[in-house]
Amino acid sequence: MTASSSMRRVVPAALIGSALEWYDFYLYASVSALVFNKIIFPSGNAFVSTLAAFATLALGYFVRPLGGVLFGRMGDRLGRKRVLVITLLVMGGATVLMAAVPSYAQAGVWSPISLLVLRLIQGLGAGAEFGSSAVLSVEHARPHRRGLHGAWPASGVYLGLLLASGAVSLVAMLPREDFLTWGWRLPFAASIVVIAVAMFIRLRLHETPAFQKINQTQQVMRTPLREVFTHERKSVFVLIGTQTAQSVMAYLFLTFITAYVTGTLHMDDSAGPFAVTIAALATLVTLPLFGALSDKIGRRPVLLFGTVFCGVFAFPFFWIVDGTQSRAGLTVALLIGLGVGVGAMFGPQGAYFAELFSARVRLTGLTFSREIGGAVAGGLTPIIAISLVEATGGKSWAVALFAVLACALLGLPAMLFGPETLGRSLLAPTKQELDASTGTFTDEGEPDPGRVAV
Repeated sequence: MTASSSMRRVVPAALIGSALEWYDFYLYASVSALVFNKIIFPSGNAFVSTLAAFATLALGYFVRPLGGVLFGRMGDRLGRKRVLVITLLVMGGATVLMAAVPSYAQAGVWSPISLLVLRLIQGLGAGAEFGSSAVLSVEHARPHRRGLHGAWPASGVYLGLLLASGAVSLVAMLPREDFLTWGWRLPFAASIVVIAVAMFIRLRLHETPAFQKINQTQQVMRTPLREVFTHERKSVFVLIGTQTAQSVMAYLFLTFITAYVTGTLHMDDSAGPFAVTIAALATLVTLPLFGALSDKIGRRPVLLFGTVFCGVFAFPFFWIVDGTQSRAGLTVALLIGLGVGVGAMFGPQGAYFAELFSARVRLTGLTFSREIGGAVAGGLTPIIAISLVEATGGKSWAVALFAVLACALLGLPAMLFGPETLGRSLLAPTKQELDASTGTFTDEGEPDPGRVAV
């Protein structure tokens, strides 16, 4: 099979699988802010109910590093394709079952318990989904197109967000009682359609050339996570810093903002999902453009631009939202923040993160490191943000300051400390590329025989 025909299968596989993952997760996040705080975690205090709903959201993120280690190790030992099929079933199955979770009025304490169990299962499966899709895309791509093709899983994130926010926007238009009783369940049940399509596509994939090479030459690692921390730990810290900063901004714009405009600014329930839908559509386009730009000028310049832009735009974002308190203002602010700032931070990440690690430990290194950053930022950002609003009497300035600090203290140091990876070998980066402190590779890019494990 030629490279071009292979990519024709890889692109939709990466796009739709990532779309399902984030359809599931953003659907949960949106419904947490609109429904779960009312029917699963009822309380006389709206702040306490919303905090409880977001805490369950956070638990799904905290379990993702475990899923990253479990399925990442499987992908480095048994192949990328197999992991993509398993994570799809685990993650998608949990989402479909959420449609049947009873309300607190129906089942009492078993209502939040059943939701929590499904959320944890969902998190395990999602822990390796983006990483597996990114590695699949980058390892199949031609060297001068890795940034572009590595951006397809990121586009899948926003396709999933687009589908989720669109679905919630539609069902939120139902009469309030119908929406809270049965309307919110429909988008969860509908994910079974996406699972079927994604499974059909993924079962037809071929294994990546990089994994075939290490498998044929008996370079598969028995303990890839230990290998990562022994020889490639710098890449772990660079990835965690980069990912955490991007996740803070993304979840402020995507998850927190829905609860904020509804609970604090008292806009209608569909305003947040509507604005997020429009912004996600724009970001879906800008992500591959920023990925392709990184093929021309390098990964770090694009990532650095996105990080600085998000930090600078944090206060103006809330000035627009608070000042207008309208759908139009919210939509414009999200278009700029997501389409430009997060788009530049996220677009090159698939290629950059994959190129940071050698092929034998790539999936483990990428998924574990990325999900650590995602767990910290994705799990805590909505809780921190809503707590800051409560502590400041409904003001947004503390949340904007939190965003600035995330970019300045995490994103910028990671970008300045991290290497430029454009043009690296995907099989084994050279000693110079990995730096002397991590080098156990020859100058020609061949692995040190002392590290080969079958």
